[in-house]
Amino acid sequence: MGDHEKPHPLTTAAGIPVDDNQTSLTAGERGPTLLQDHHLIEKLAHFNRERIPERVVHAKAAGAFGTFTVTHDITQYTKAQVFSKIGNRVEVLGRFSTVAGEKGSADTVRDVRGFALKFYTEEGNWDMVGNNTPTFFIRDAIKFPDFIHTQKRAPQSNYKDDTPQWDFWSHVPESLHQVTILFSDRGIPAGIPYMNGYGSHTYSLINAANERFWVKFHFKTQQGIQCLMQEDANRIAGLDPDYITRQLFESIQNGEYPKWTLFIQVMPETEAETYRWNPFDLTKVWPHGDYPLLEVGILEMNRNPQNYFADIEQAAFSPANVPPGISFSPCKMLQARLFAYADAHRYRLGANYEKLPVNAPHATRTHNYQRDGSMRFDDNGGPTPNYEPNSFGGPKASSRYQEPPLKISGDAARYEQKRGVDDDYIQPGNLYRLMPEDEQKRLIANIVGSLKNAPQTIQEKMVEHFRRADPDYGKGVAKALQQA
Repeated sequence: MGDHEKPHPLTTAAGIPVDDNQTSLTAGERGPTLLQDHHLIEKLAHFNRERIPERVVHAKAAGAFGTFTVTHDITQYTKAQVFSKIGNRVEVLGRFSTVAGEKGSADTVRDVRGFALKFYTEEGNWDMVGNNTPTFFIRDAIKFPDFIHTQKRAPQSNYKDDTPQWDFWSHVPESLHQVTILFSDRGIPAGIPYMNGYGSHTYSLINAANERFWVKFHFKTQQGIQCLMQEDANRIAGLDPDYITRQLFESIQNGEYPKWTLFIQVMPETEAETYRWNPFDLTKVWPHGDYPLLEVGILEMNRNPQNYFADIEQAAFSPANVPPGISFSPCKMLQARLFAYADAHRYRLGANYEKLPVNAPHATRTHNYQRDGSMRFDDNGGPTPNYEPNSFGGPKASSRYQEPPLKISGDAARYEQKRGVDDDYIQPGNLYRLMPEDEQKRLIANIVGSLKNAPQTIQEKMVEHFRRADPDYGKGVAKALQQA
């Protein structure tokens, strides 16, 4: 603010000028405070309500705005306008988080990283809500609350305990692939610019001929993968628990804009029926030899938020937000997230959360019959009808956006998704064998550093899982546990 500019007068939330913001209204110099000091009451009452419920998962995050630019033609697979021509550019909001810790936890813990993007497309928002890993620990959402409980504080002691997670994983062999990734070098990224992002789930692309293709989204870092070793991560956690948050903010502030290249894997709809893996199993990847990466465009993060709470804490992502031309799949985890994410935001932010500026679409206005609810800060639909059908020109659904039928079959029952006895061990074993010997040793050391704290019976169960993935993998963990 220049010397010649006068500051704005301080007001209450109702716009009433404030005469004194440093002393309370009291009965006499030493007397008690008066209830009629409405400015004091407003300040204290608002202060008590400044914290909204933090996210149960992905509470600690950094965020930024940026752009996505299309560089390659994929219109044969999708009619989504965001991909309609090379050179198309849209604004993007990114939120990058740890999963298990609270809002004040350290950035450099060994944890999966959330990789959530909101594309403000001309057909509404596309929320690509993924992680920095292509897989996850479970493939059925009914296990999700139990798994997350193992990552939180123990009910009695209120501290983090290694036993619950290893106990859970020992009973859930489908988790072995993600466990191997988590305890590998990539388990602690050196920063947000130095990690990949993945849609993780299988989604649909639908083209102008109304043909469906299954798709996986991959955001590959242009800065190169860089990771922290456990000792360095531990040291940084004590010195600067906001290390990665600070790094992203300062790099953008200094004009060093991180970039990622978006690739997709595409599977024709009918091939899902005969593919050797269940293509909707979140614990599996599609090998690139089967479905190669196809380049799509460039993501760049280039603008810091002006206010973290308004732009990042209130940002609400949901995989249910997809424009025409992008859709869903039978992935059981995805199907549950379509409900759970939006429901979490209604709880945290209120029924009108998508009207907050950071969540509102940029290029389109919303037209619907939703009315009322807390914090409705627009005209609430004015005098227009709040029901359909009506005779007064209210918005109507259009069949032009209808998707092709999603082919399903079978009896309603509870199904395990495995296709073979060793289905959950093959890909983790392949991943272990891909690692150089020094990385295998670090993987085993990282596992044992945590697993040694669990009871011996759980250690033995996990060793058997590792052995079934690869004999040397199991032997290495068993030997290191004996020496720990």
